[in-house]
Amino acid sequence: MAMVELAARQQGCAVDPRAGRPVSLAELAQAQMLSLAYLEQLFGHLRRAGLVASARGPGGGYRLARPAQAIAVAEIVDAVDEPIRATRCEQGSPGCLAGERCLTHDLWSELGEQIRLFLAHVTLEDIVTGRIAGRAATPHERALPEAAQ
Repeated sequence: MAMVELAARQQGCAVDPRAGRPVSLAELAQAQMLSLAYLEQLFGHLRRAGLVASARGPGGGYRLARPAQAIAVAEIVDAVDEPIRATRCEQGSPGCLAGERCLTHDLWSELGEQIRLFLAHVTLEDIVTGRIAGRAATPHERALPEAAQ
């Protein structure tokens, strides 16, 4: 949410005085109703991953380190070390249920991988410009003319 807010402000229109300038974490926290302490932690990870750049001093804050169209959501998730799992099974554990691999393990594991693949193909720019709806359609559904759907 904070990275999308940052991208939106960076791409802001010419009449927006905030457009293009670094954004403080306090501004991002307030705009997205997030904890400032939590954002400080996350932005340390994002900076080390090369996704944001910081500017110190008066008027300082954060900017995207790359254009919004070059930052995939999966990169952000990876940078802040948030696992994308659709299962309660822990990686490397002996089993899901009382030491045994549950029957649905592969189902949920594959779902988690599909989520990761989806996020790898969605950029901050896609979100800011509203190009998300319909992305979950199969390639076959996307190829059909609108009238056939």
